[in-house]
Formats: sequence, structure tokens, C-alpha cells
Amino acid sequence: MIYTKTGDKGTTSLANGQRVPKTDLRIEAYGTVDELNSWIGLLQASCSLLAFDHQPVDEQLEWIQNRLFNLGAALSEAPGEWIKEEDVTQLEQWIDAMQAVVPPQRAFVLPTGSETVCRCHVCRTICRRAERKMIESKSAETALKWVNRLSDYLFVLARYLGYKNGEKEAVWRQ
Repeated sequence: MIYTKTGDKGTTSLANGQRVPKTDLRIEAYGTVDELNSWIGLLQASCSLLAFDHQPVDEQLEWIQNRLFNLGAALSEAPGEWIKEEDVTQLEQWIDAMQAVVPPQRAFVLPTGSETVCRCHVCRTICRRAERKMIESKSAETALKWVNRLSDYLFVLARYLGYKNGEKEAVWRQ
């Protein structure tokens, strides 16, 4: 059954069974992570519109979506180690590989371009919001580090996808 009616009065359960208001900072944090995960799915769907082989990016985004579910479990206080240091390292490796392909960044990049690139930027800003919510809810250090790295990944991914698709990058002009 999809409905339980247990949340009808504005509360929900954490994984540890504790009932909390739906406005609890932990709920806000993993709700934002859930929103990000949906946007990542939309981003992945739009990668099929690109003119180059995007299979590695699809696989990376699927991996990220799984980790976002892990992050939600951690934020809902499910027992266990859900985000690990090697998850942070994996994002760093992908960032470094994409950075090796795109031209050096010499100015602030405007969040514009093709629909796919713009979706990367939307994901990045939602990721930053999730990070702020996690800081408010006093989340674990490794989880915070991973979310911080994920926003970096999404920024570099926007630049990488635009570059590989032959788009001219728009920069801030003072």
C-alpha cells in the first residue's frame, strides 16, 4: 500500500523510527537530496540529445543517483556508513578527467548554454542548497565533503558537456 496515513498530521518517521515534524532540518536536507536526484535523472535523460558518446556520463550519473539514495538513508539516520571517503575520491577522479579535457577557466562562467548544460547548473545549485541544509542539520563530515565535491562535479560536467558538444562558453563580463 502506498499510503499509510501516518504523515497526515505533518510528521514523518526517520529510519530509526523516531517521528519528527516534516519541517525538521533532516527532512529538509534529504528532501532536497531527493529533489536533486530527480533533477539528475532529468539531466541524464537530456544527455541523449548530445552529439557525442555520452555513455560514461550516463554511468557516472547513475552511480551518483545511487549515492544520493545512500545519502538520504544517512540523513534519515539509518544505521551504517552510507557515504564513504572512496565515494569522494571517485568524484574527484571524474572531475580531474574532465578538467584535463576542457580549456582552463579564466573567468566566472554564466549558467547558460544548451538545455543539457543548463540542467547541470540547476543540479549544481540544488546540490549547494542540499549542502546548506545538511550543514544546518549537522550532517556527517564525509557526507558533507561528498556533496561539496558533487557540486564541483556538476559545474565541471556543465563545462565538459558544453565543450564536447561544441558550445561557446558564456562568461561574466563586469
